[in-house]
Amino acid sequence: MHPPLDRPHPDCQAAIDDLHHCHATTSKLRFWGCNEVKFALDQCLKEEKQRLLKEMNKDAEAKRVAEEKAYQKALGKDVSFEEYLKQDKEWNRAREERIKREGGER
Repeated sequence: MHPPLDRPHPDCQAAIDDLHHCHATTSKLRFWGCNEVKFALDQCLKEEKQRLLKEMNKDAEAKRVAEEKAYQKALGKDVSFEEYLKQDKEWNRAREERIKREGGER
């Protein structure tokens, strides 16, 4: 199943046109008539989606850090929870004991 084709898909417009052409020229009685064209369109749409996701998430880590700082500032705290745990001797000792019991580093 592919997304609606009436929305713009600039990377895949040729594949969309090929599918429309195939549907127009192939008999409706031939059930698998346009499978190869549809598979090519699906692959193109998948690659387009991956590219768009990569573009949208390129600065996700910086956004997460900024949100964490704003959250900590709103709470009136100057260290994050992860930093607090790193400084907590009792938690670190319990973590080391658990790692030794389970027989490996995590």
